Amino acid sequence: MAKATKKQALGRGLSALLKETSADINSATDKNADKLVGSIVEIALNNIEVNPFQPRTYFDEEALTELANSIKELGVIQPITVRKLAGNQFQLVSGERRFRASKLIGNSTIPAYIRIANDQEMLEMALVENIQRKNLDPIEVALSYQRLIDEIQLTQEQLSVRVGKKRSTVTNYLRLLKLDPIIQTGMRDGFISMGHGRALISVDTNENQLNVYTKIVKDKLSVRQTEELVKSLKEGGASSKKKNQVPTFVKESISELNTFFGHKVVISANAKGKGKMTIPFSSEEDFNRIKKLLK
Repeated sequence: MAKATKKQALGRGLSALLKETSADINSATDKNADKLVGSIVEIALNNIEVNPFQPRTYFDEEALTELANSIKELGVIQPITVRKLAGNQFQLVSGERRFRASKLIGNSTIPAYIRIANDQEMLEMALVENIQRKNLDPIEVALSYQRLIDEIQLTQEQLSVRVGKKRSTVTNYLRLLKLDPIIQTGMRDGFISMGHGRALISVDTNENQLNVYTKIVKDKLSVRQTEELVKSLKEGGASSKKKNQVPTFVKESISELNTFFGHKVVISANAKGKGKMTIPFSSEEDFNRIKKLLK
Protein backbone atom coordinates (compact mmCIF):
# COMPACT_ATOMS: atom_id res chain seq x y z
CA MET A 1 0.00 0.00 0.00
CA ALA A 2 2.90 2.30 0.87
CA LYS A 3 4.49 1.61 -2.51
CA ALA A 4 1.30 2.59 -4.34
CA THR A 5 1.08 5.85 -2.36
CA LYS A 6 4.70 6.65 -3.18
CA LYS A 7 4.13 6.01 -6.87
CA GLN A 8 1.12 8.32 -6.90
CA ALA A 9 3.05 11.05 -5.10
CA LEU A 10 5.91 10.69 -7.57
CA GLY A 11 3.43 11.00 -10.43
CA ARG A 12 1.95 14.19 -8.98
CA GLY A 13 5.42 15.63 -8.45
CA LEU A 14 6.45 15.02 -12.06
CA SER A 15 3.17 16.39 -13.34
CA ALA A 16 3.68 19.51 -11.23
CA LEU A 17 7.22 19.85 -12.55
CA LEU A 18 5.96 19.45 -16.10
CA LYS A 19 3.31 22.13 -15.58
CA GLU A 20 5.53 24.60 -13.77
CA THR A 21 8.96 24.36 -15.41
CA SER A 22 8.84 22.31 -18.60
CA ALA A 23 8.44 25.45 -20.70
CA ASP A 24 11.98 26.39 -19.68
CA ILE A 25 13.49 22.98 -20.41
CA ASN A 26 14.80 22.87 -23.96
CA SER A 27 18.06 20.96 -23.60
CA ALA A 28 19.61 18.32 -21.36
CA THR A 29 21.68 21.00 -19.59
CA ASP A 30 18.72 23.16 -18.49
CA LYS A 31 17.67 23.29 -14.85
CA ASN A 32 15.43 20.37 -13.80
CA ALA A 33 16.02 18.63 -17.17
CA ASP A 34 17.49 15.65 -15.35
CA LYS A 35 14.27 15.29 -13.35
CA LEU A 36 12.00 15.48 -16.37
CA VAL A 37 13.92 13.86 -19.23
CA GLY A 38 13.79 10.08 -18.98
CA SER A 39 10.70 10.16 -16.77
CA ILE A 40 7.25 8.81 -17.54
CA VAL A 41 4.66 11.59 -17.22
CA GLU A 42 0.97 11.96 -18.09
CA ILE A 43 0.87 14.46 -20.95
CA ALA A 44 -2.20 16.11 -22.47
CA LEU A 45 -2.91 14.62 -25.89
CA ASN A 46 -3.56 18.13 -27.19
CA ASN A 47 0.03 19.05 -26.37
CA ILE A 48 1.44 16.29 -28.56
CA GLU A 49 1.95 16.59 -32.29
CA VAL A 50 2.43 13.60 -34.57
CA ASN A 51 5.84 12.68 -35.85
CA PRO A 52 6.59 14.12 -39.33
CA PHE A 53 9.28 11.45 -39.72
CA GLN A 54 6.82 8.58 -39.21
CA PRO A 55 7.47 6.02 -41.99
CA ARG A 56 4.12 4.31 -41.51
CA THR A 57 1.49 5.76 -43.82
CA TYR A 58 -1.36 3.29 -43.26
CA PHE A 59 -3.10 2.45 -39.99
CA ASP A 60 -5.57 -0.43 -40.05
CA GLU A 61 -8.86 0.95 -38.68
CA GLU A 62 -10.06 -2.39 -37.31
CA ALA A 63 -6.78 -3.03 -35.47
CA LEU A 64 -6.86 0.55 -34.16
CA THR A 65 -10.37 0.05 -32.77
CA GLU A 66 -9.29 -3.18 -31.06
CA LEU A 67 -6.35 -1.37 -29.47
CA ALA A 68 -8.66 1.46 -28.37
CA ASN A 69 -10.98 -1.03 -26.66
CA SER A 70 -8.00 -2.61 -24.92
CA ILE A 71 -6.80 0.79 -23.68
CA LYS A 72 -10.31 1.56 -22.47
CA GLU A 73 -10.27 -1.57 -20.33
CA LEU A 74 -6.63 -1.76 -19.23
CA GLY A 75 -5.14 1.66 -19.92
CA VAL A 76 -1.96 2.33 -21.89
CA ILE A 77 0.35 -0.45 -20.74
CA GLN A 78 3.43 0.74 -22.64
CA PRO A 79 4.03 4.52 -22.55
CA ILE A 80 4.62 6.36 -25.80
CA THR A 81 7.92 8.18 -26.37
CA VAL A 82 7.97 11.93 -27.06
CA ARG A 83 10.58 14.59 -27.47
CA LYS A 84 10.41 17.97 -25.80
CA LEU A 85 9.61 20.95 -28.04
CA ALA A 86 9.30 24.63 -27.09
CA GLY A 87 6.99 25.50 -24.21
CA ASN A 88 4.75 22.64 -23.11
CA GLN A 89 4.62 21.05 -26.56
CA PHE A 90 5.86 17.58 -27.42
CA GLN A 91 6.33 15.48 -30.54
CA LEU A 92 5.84 11.75 -30.95
CA VAL A 93 8.93 9.61 -31.41
CA SER A 94 7.10 6.28 -31.22
CA GLY A 95 3.68 4.99 -30.27
CA GLU A 96 1.41 6.67 -32.82
CA ARG A 97 -1.05 3.76 -32.74
CA ARG A 98 -1.42 4.13 -28.95
CA PHE A 99 -1.72 7.90 -29.40
CA ARG A 100 -4.44 7.57 -32.05
CA ALA A 101 -6.31 4.87 -30.11
CA SER A 102 -6.31 7.01 -26.95
CA LYS A 103 -7.81 9.93 -28.85
CA LEU A 104 -10.35 7.59 -30.40
CA ILE A 105 -11.88 6.73 -27.01
CA GLY A 106 -11.79 10.34 -25.79
CA ASN A 107 -8.84 10.15 -23.38
CA SER A 108 -7.34 13.55 -22.56
CA THR A 109 -3.88 12.40 -21.42
CA ILE A 110 -1.42 9.60 -22.11
CA PRO A 111 1.65 8.29 -20.25
CA ALA A 112 4.80 9.31 -22.10
CA TYR A 113 8.53 8.77 -21.79
CA ILE A 114 10.21 12.15 -22.38
CA ARG A 115 13.43 12.71 -24.27
CA ILE A 116 15.25 15.65 -25.83
CA ALA A 117 16.46 15.16 -29.38
CA ASN A 118 17.32 17.26 -32.41
CA ASP A 119 15.67 16.68 -35.78
CA GLN A 120 18.36 14.29 -37.00
CA GLU A 121 18.25 12.21 -33.83
CA MET A 122 14.44 12.33 -33.99
CA LEU A 123 14.41 11.05 -37.55
CA GLU A 124 16.84 8.26 -36.78
CA MET A 125 15.01 7.18 -33.62
CA ALA A 126 11.63 7.17 -35.35
CA LEU A 127 12.83 5.31 -38.44
CA VAL A 128 14.88 2.70 -36.61
CA GLU A 129 12.13 2.13 -34.03
CA ASN A 130 9.53 1.63 -36.75
CA ILE A 131 11.75 -0.54 -38.94
CA GLN A 132 11.93 -3.08 -36.12
CA ARG A 133 8.15 -3.57 -36.29
CA LYS A 134 7.02 -6.61 -38.25
CA ASN A 135 3.89 -5.13 -39.80
CA LEU A 136 5.53 -2.50 -42.00
CA ASP A 137 5.11 -3.34 -45.68
CA PRO A 138 8.33 -3.85 -47.76
CA ILE A 139 8.07 -0.46 -49.45
CA GLU A 140 7.69 1.35 -46.12
CA VAL A 141 10.84 -0.41 -44.90
CA ALA A 142 12.68 0.44 -48.12
CA LEU A 143 11.67 4.11 -47.90
CA SER A 144 12.79 4.23 -44.27
CA TYR A 145 16.18 2.77 -45.22
CA GLN A 146 16.53 5.29 -48.05
CA ARG A 147 15.69 8.20 -45.75
CA LEU A 148 18.33 7.08 -43.24
CA ILE A 149 20.89 6.94 -46.06
CA ASP A 150 19.89 10.31 -47.54
CA GLU A 151 19.15 12.34 -44.44
CA ILE A 152 21.47 10.83 -41.83
CA GLN A 153 24.23 10.31 -44.42
CA LEU A 154 24.72 6.62 -43.68
CA THR A 155 26.36 4.08 -45.96
CA GLN A 156 24.56 0.77 -46.53
CA GLU A 157 27.15 -0.89 -44.29
CA GLN A 158 26.52 1.61 -41.46
CA LEU A 159 22.77 1.31 -41.97
CA SER A 160 22.88 -2.48 -41.68
CA VAL A 161 24.63 -2.10 -38.29
CA ARG A 162 22.11 0.53 -37.05
CA VAL A 163 19.05 -1.57 -37.88
CA GLY A 164 20.61 -4.94 -37.04
CA LYS A 165 20.16 -6.44 -40.50
CA LYS A 166 22.57 -8.05 -42.96
CA ARG A 167 23.82 -5.68 -45.64
CA SER A 168 22.35 -7.97 -48.33
CA THR A 169 18.93 -7.61 -46.66
CA VAL A 170 19.21 -3.82 -46.70
CA THR A 171 20.26 -3.91 -50.37
CA ASN A 172 17.34 -6.13 -51.34
CA TYR A 173 14.87 -3.71 -49.75
CA LEU A 174 16.45 -0.65 -51.38
CA ARG A 175 16.32 -2.29 -54.83
CA LEU A 176 12.53 -2.46 -54.55
CA LEU A 177 12.45 1.33 -55.00
CA LYS A 178 13.66 0.83 -58.60
CA LEU A 179 10.35 -0.84 -59.47
CA ASP A 180 7.62 1.04 -61.30
CA PRO A 181 5.46 3.03 -58.83
CA ILE A 182 2.39 1.01 -59.83
CA ILE A 183 4.17 -2.19 -58.79
CA GLN A 184 5.32 -0.58 -55.53
CA THR A 185 1.70 0.33 -54.78
CA GLY A 186 0.65 -3.25 -55.56
CA MET A 187 3.18 -4.51 -53.04
CA ARG A 188 1.95 -2.07 -50.39
CA ASP A 189 -1.64 -3.16 -51.03
CA GLY A 190 -0.72 -6.84 -50.76
CA PHE A 191 -1.35 -7.86 -54.37
CA ILE A 192 2.21 -9.15 -54.66
CA SER A 193 4.90 -10.07 -52.13
CA MET A 194 8.46 -8.88 -51.71
CA GLY A 195 9.55 -12.11 -53.43
CA HIS A 196 7.56 -11.14 -56.52
CA GLY A 197 9.09 -7.68 -56.39
CA ARG A 198 12.63 -9.03 -56.21
CA ALA A 199 11.98 -11.18 -59.28
CA LEU A 200 10.59 -8.18 -61.19
CA ILE A 201 13.65 -6.03 -60.48
CA SER A 202 15.69 -7.91 -63.09
CA VAL A 203 13.13 -7.18 -65.85
CA ASP A 204 14.78 -4.63 -68.13
CA THR A 205 12.08 -2.02 -68.81
CA ASN A 206 9.14 -0.56 -66.88
CA GLU A 207 6.80 -1.66 -69.66
CA ASN A 208 7.93 -5.28 -69.35
CA GLN A 209 7.78 -5.06 -65.55
CA LEU A 210 4.15 -3.91 -65.74
CA ASN A 211 3.28 -6.67 -68.23
CA VAL A 212 4.68 -9.32 -65.88
CA TYR A 213 3.04 -7.66 -62.87
CA THR A 214 -0.35 -7.76 -64.62
CA LYS A 215 0.11 -11.47 -65.36
CA ILE A 216 1.11 -12.19 -61.74
CA VAL A 217 -2.06 -10.56 -60.41
CA LYS A 218 -4.35 -11.96 -63.11
CA ASP A 219 -3.09 -15.56 -62.97
CA LYS A 220 -2.17 -15.52 -59.25
CA LEU A 221 1.39 -16.62 -60.01
CA SER A 222 3.59 -17.82 -57.16
CA VAL A 223 7.04 -16.34 -56.60
CA ARG A 224 8.62 -19.42 -58.21
CA GLN A 225 6.35 -19.16 -61.26
CA THR A 226 7.20 -15.47 -61.54
CA GLU A 227 10.93 -16.24 -61.41
CA GLU A 228 10.49 -18.81 -64.20
CA LEU A 229 8.51 -16.33 -66.30
CA VAL A 230 11.14 -13.62 -65.87
CA LYS A 231 13.90 -16.12 -66.71
CA SER A 232 12.18 -17.14 -69.95
CA LEU A 233 11.69 -13.49 -70.92
CA LYS A 234 15.37 -12.76 -70.32
CA GLU A 235 16.48 -15.79 -72.32
CA GLY A 236 14.19 -14.78 -75.17
CA GLY A 237 15.60 -11.27 -75.09
CA ALA A 238 19.15 -12.61 -75.12
CA SER A 239 18.38 -14.71 -78.22
CA SER A 240 16.99 -11.66 -80.00
CA LYS A 241 20.09 -9.65 -79.15
CA LYS A 242 22.33 -12.37 -80.54
CA LYS A 243 20.41 -12.33 -83.80
CA ASN A 244 20.74 -8.58 -84.03
CA GLN A 245 24.50 -8.77 -83.50
CA VAL A 246 25.17 -10.48 -86.87
CA PRO A 247 27.86 -8.36 -88.64
CA THR A 248 26.95 -6.38 -91.75
CA PHE A 249 29.22 -8.40 -94.07
CA VAL A 250 27.27 -11.55 -93.10
CA LYS A 251 23.85 -9.92 -93.60
CA GLU A 252 24.88 -8.72 -97.06
CA SER A 253 25.93 -12.24 -98.10
CA ILE A 254 23.00 -14.29 -96.81
CA SER A 255 20.81 -13.82 -99.87
CA GLU A 256 23.66 -14.72 -102.20
CA LEU A 257 24.51 -17.87 -100.22
CA ASN A 258 20.86 -18.97 -100.15
CA THR A 259 20.70 -18.71 -103.93
CA PHE A 260 24.04 -20.47 -104.43
CA PHE A 261 23.20 -23.49 -102.24
CA GLY A 262 19.49 -23.59 -103.08
CA HIS A 263 18.59 -23.64 -99.37
CA LYS A 264 18.08 -21.14 -96.56
CA VAL A 265 21.49 -21.04 -94.94
CA VAL A 266 21.57 -20.48 -91.19
CA ILE A 267 24.38 -18.21 -90.00
CA SER A 268 25.20 -17.12 -86.44
CA ALA A 269 28.02 -14.73 -85.62
CA ASN A 270 29.11 -12.35 -82.90
CA ALA A 271 29.95 -8.68 -83.25
CA LYS A 272 33.64 -9.52 -83.81
CA GLY A 273 32.81 -11.55 -86.93
CA LYS A 274 33.35 -15.02 -85.48
CA GLY A 275 30.58 -17.53 -86.12
CA LYS A 276 29.34 -20.60 -87.96
CA MET A 277 27.28 -21.43 -91.03
CA THR A 278 24.79 -24.31 -91.34
CA ILE A 279 23.76 -25.61 -94.77
CA PRO A 280 20.70 -27.89 -94.69
CA PHE A 281 20.07 -30.72 -97.20
CA SER A 282 16.95 -32.75 -97.93
CA SER A 283 18.38 -36.06 -99.24
CA GLU A 284 21.55 -37.94 -100.15
CA GLU A 285 21.27 -36.61 -103.67
CA ASP A 286 20.91 -33.06 -102.35
CA PHE A 287 23.90 -33.61 -100.06
CA ASN A 288 26.07 -34.76 -103.01
CA ARG A 289 24.93 -31.73 -105.00
CA ILE A 290 26.03 -29.36 -102.26
CA LYS A 291 29.33 -31.23 -101.87
CA LYS A 292 30.13 -30.68 -105.55
CA LEU A 293 29.43 -26.97 -105.13
CA LEU A 294 32.01 -26.84 -102.35
CA LYS A 295 34.79 -28.43 -104.41
